[in-house]
Amino acid sequence: MIANLSRRKLLTLGSTGVLAGCGFQPVYMPTAAGRAGPAQRELAAININLIPDRPGQLLRQDLQERLASDSGETPQRYDLAVTFSISGEGIGVEPDNAATRIRLIGNAHWTLKARDPAQTQVTSGSARAMDAFNVLDQQYFAADIDNEQVQRRLASALADQIAMQLAVFFRRRAAVASS
Repeated sequence: MIANLSRRKLLTLGSTGVLAGCGFQPVYMPTAAGRAGPAQRELAAININLIPDRPGQLLRQDLQERLASDSGETPQRYDLAVTFSISGEGIGVEPDNAATRIRLIGNAHWTLKARDPAQTQVTSGSARAMDAFNVLDQQYFAADIDNEQVQRRLASALADQIAMQLAVFFRRRAAVASS
């Protein structure tokens, strides 16, 4: 039977056994009763503060999608404050100093505070993502559309990073509390 298994399947089976043996558990793993796990419950309890400007709105929307619960009935116990900036640089420069390719770098610094009278800081972190677009002669409208698409991709990548950092924090905190 083993001769019929492909090398990829055999490696997959072997790595699954190794991961199970080391105590690997998915970050978003539900409880044995099928309810949301500790990371999902805590993520759903986060209120995301307003983030200024259009790119900030895109980041906030992406974060809301990633952190929201399906029921929408989770009481808010945390406030997430995010500062977000995008910087750009020309990376394809012609002899006349005209940029033909623009690299955008998105930086987000976040702080999670408890909704208690002291506004206790629970955790904080940062995320960074890069993307680029081409600038073609005489096509300013196309460059604007490309710029907006890059900003959307940056917001999505940063939201992924922030959500994962928060989920890992809550998962570790739950593991420490249960031991």
